Amino acid sequence: MKLPLATLDHVVINARDDMDHAADVYTRLGFSLTERGYHSLGSMNHLAMFGTDYLELIAIPKDAQSGRLDLLTFPFGLNGLVFGSEDSAVTYEALSKAGVPVEAPVEFTRPVKVGGEMRDARFRTVRMKAGVVPYGRVYYCHHFTRDVVWRDEWRHHANGTVAIVRFLIVEPDPSAAAKLYADMFGEESVRDIQGGKSVVVGNSRVDIVTEAELKAQFGDAVPDPEGRKAYMAGLTFRTLSAAKAARALQAGGIAGVTESAGRVVVPARQALNAVLEFIE
Repeated sequence: MKLPLATLDHVVINARDDMDHAADVYTRLGFSLTERGYHSLGSMNHLAMFGTDYLELIAIPKDAQSGRLDLLTFPFGLNGLVFGSEDSAVTYEALSKAGVPVEAPVEFTRPVKVGGEMRDARFRTVRMKAGVVPYGRVYYCHHFTRDVVWRDEWRHHANGTVAIVRFLIVEPDPSAAAKLYADMFGEESVRDIQGGKSVVVGNSRVDIVTEAELKAQFGDAVPDPEGRKAYMAGLTFRTLSAAKAARALQAGGIAGVTESAGRVVVPARQALNAVLEFIE
């Protein structure tokens, strides 16, 4: 059985129980967020939709007594790397045969207002078993209702973002950490890069690097590891124009932004502990 094709579906920022703050920050960063949605599992979200992938802010209501209380135990900030699946049953079977430690698929829904009427967005996810990765949540998402999620009216952002092109993970031993992705997508998907390994994921990539390499690329804009040796560190977005991104960040009152040719960097302390990079 063939391994799943590597495609990036979305990335997740965990706001724990403070969605109002997270939504304010990411709106000021120049993203157009969808209306707040409520999952059948008890979490809520806002999305920033791009061409074929998206960014998700996730949280639970303040004072929640049930539902996704696990979000309170996960690190604040960048906490989810989600790959695409066209068929979650096939994905689960193929990964299990390849020895990748995955849980059986779980299905859930979220009502979405589309053209004045409410429809249910339906998903099924295949997650890694607990403890497989030390730096966050890695899973696959199978969309049954893509037309309810990817809508052109939600794809226009003041910062010009059209795609996520890189997901950054810090790991003391990038080679050991990359083995999981070689098992998931095949050896040929993993490449050597300066200070670590890169996993080719469709038109984007996952870079697994040492903390020293992250600092070499981003200086003091890097996130606070909060005592963690391994963590999800940042995102690189493709923008239509670095100048447009810089203007949106200025309009949002985002401090500490640095600009160079075709590149704009937002320090992690301004973006819920994830360093953000916009490139043309």
